[in-house]
Amino acid sequence: MTTPMLQMTGITKRFPGVVANDGVDLTVLPGQVHTLLGENGAGKSTLMKILYGLYTPDEGTIELNGVPVTITSPADAIRQGIGMIHQHFMLVPTLTVAENVALGLGGKWGMAKMGPVKKRLAEVSERYGLHVDPDALIWQLAVGERQRAEILKALYRDAELLVLDEPTAVLTPPEVDDLFVTLRQMQDDGKGLIFISHKLHEVMELSDEITVLRNGRVSGRTRPSEVSRHKLAELMVGRPVELTRNVAPQKVGAAQLIVDDLDVVGDRGILAVKNLSISVHAGEIVGVAGVSGNGQRELAEAIFGLRPIARGGVNIAGDWVPSPSPARVRAKGLSYVPEERMRDGAIGEFTVAENMMLVDYKTDPYTKHGLLNRSAIEQRCEGLTAEYRVKTPNIDTPTKNLSGGNIQKVVIAREFSCDADVLVVAQPTRGVDIGAAEYIHERLLQQRAGGAAILLISEDLDEVMELSDRIIVLLEGEIMGEVSRVDFNINDIGLLMSGVAATASTSSA
Repeated sequence: MTTPMLQMTGITKRFPGVVANDGVDLTVLPGQVHTLLGENGAGKSTLMKILYGLYTPDEGTIELNGVPVTITSPADAIRQGIGMIHQHFMLVPTLTVAENVALGLGGKWGMAKMGPVKKRLAEVSERYGLHVDPDALIWQLAVGERQRAEILKALYRDAELLVLDEPTAVLTPPEVDDLFVTLRQMQDDGKGLIFISHKLHEVMELSDEITVLRNGRVSGRTRPSEVSRHKLAELMVGRPVELTRNVAPQKVGAAQLIVDDLDVVGDRGILAVKNLSISVHAGEIVGVAGVSGNGQRELAEAIFGLRPIARGGVNIAGDWVPSPSPARVRAKGLSYVPEERMRDGAIGEFTVAENMMLVDYKTDPYTKHGLLNRSAIEQRCEGLTAEYRVKTPNIDTPTKNLSGGNIQKVVIAREFSCDADVLVVAQPTRGVDIGAAEYIHERLLQQRAGGAAILLISEDLDEVMELSDRIIVLLEGEIMGEVSRVDFNINDIGLLMSGVAATASTSSA
């Protein structure tokens, strides 16, 4: 009988007001991909943080290769051959990619000599097809590029047991395929892999074993050959889940968002958006597809006024907005869900109620005679928490204590409740579980049915194709092509994302 590479037994972890893990068992064999499934808040990340030494379990034991171990820190985990790719990046923004990899490897100031690091990093990058500039500062990188840097950092250290927490959340289908080739190579080398994903088709394709958590406990153990996607979703959520939906066509109104001949400079001082023109009509969802780092973030930030416009203009609900700022565009009727919820969408130290009121706290009835009306604020936030199914002990809980999906619901509740004419929504379901994604999609379609003009920016191609009436494909900040819903084809859109010219079913915008 093969000795397990990892055996976690009876793991229990309590936080104030919640039991995050309740007697969880997990076994990983050498050369095995063991998937950990569950809703946001089900206990997956807590269990992995215990394995990686970020948390100490209240009860339970851990064995590596049959030997009981105590893991007290990430450095301890790394020494014992455990690597982890975190959903929320563990990178120093002011350092380069290579410097982040070198941190903790020894040498002067805890950093190895950069020459050998860069050489080895280039070899690892080439081997696994995870290309990123080693001299780029982390803060200058798009989210997808930061994810690649995180993956490279783990692969560089030759971990024998690798935890991958939502590693494909910002990757395109071809990039996911390449990553899976890499993971299978690691399997062939006898490495153990713990894979955390909310994308059930990936789980079914890659997994050898599947453990499902719900409310901190194991709700099921199975294999892809023994279960369907619908059954997996039900094990996660505790009820049947609608995995696909039919979006009925509807009559659209006047253009509510017009972006005209836009140029936007990126963090590196060069144009990230070039000559870009888009119109979004009332009752329409226009999806923006593209590989991460092709101008999506800069486009959204320019429309919302977080980034200056070099040339061109933005028209909201019939009015041109000179030098857009968040206050100006909100006053014109635009709401914004940013791609990085913890950097731009919510303040972690603020409570759920405070984050929900960030936009409207100055308006009647929430402010009276210059003073906050606590009862009105509490009534509104309790209502939004219930309406948007935010799982929180109470509305006074610090938002940073919530799971990623519930933080996203807080942001969406705030932005969608403003009755805006225009919604710019970036990566709305990144890193959220299947139940939360289903609900967020439902709310987006309700906004569409109510006449909102929605610009949906997502690197999840399935999401863009499922929800959009039209799709714009961006490549290096320019529109590579536009596709109407009747012509949606994942292969054609994937080719446009990769820079292949339009086919018969696509037209250049």
